[in-house]
Amino acid sequence: MVKKASIILLDAYLARRPDLKRFFIAMLGPRASEADDLLQDLFLKVSAGEHPDEITNPGGYLYRLASNLMTDRIRQQRRALQRDSDWRRSHHLTSPAEDVADLPAADAAVAARQRLEALIAAVGQLPPQTQRVFRMHKFDGLSYGETAAKLGISRSAVEKHMTIALRRLSEFDPVKDGGS
Repeated sequence: MVKKASIILLDAYLARRPDLKRFFIAMLGPRASEADDLLQDLFLKVSAGEHPDEITNPGGYLYRLASNLMTDRIRQQRRALQRDSDWRRSHHLTSPAEDVADLPAADAAVAARQRLEALIAAVGQLPPQTQRVFRMHKFDGLSYGETAAKLGISRSAVEKHMTIALRRLSEFDPVKDGGS
């Protein structure tokens, strides 16, 4: 059942909609384009029916809801601007003329990806057990002891496999072995 207060508020909203839009436009200033969005939010809030049973001044209540919605929207935008600004400061270099992304150049990123692919291929050329040991220790972050326990081999065997892997990978030449 729809509460009597909700019907009264909905009628008041429909009767005052043009005035509410002017209110939003006047209060928002340069952000007046948001007035229609706020009117829609207000309509949803009014039609939700979560209001006190007795509203003695429906117009005043509507303007209070409208004011609260607008304040919430402005606060949300300020938080978003602050969050974006903080992110930009931590991820960009700023010169006097422009914002510069603190990211590698596209050609450097491509070259790094090619070196990584060549390195992965070099790891793939290691004996199977040496590959498993290397991946578990370097990629999964397991200690020598944990790697040994998972593979059912001695810690000394893990050390030998790592020595073989690191020696072969230290000889790795990304240009000769498949890089740019």
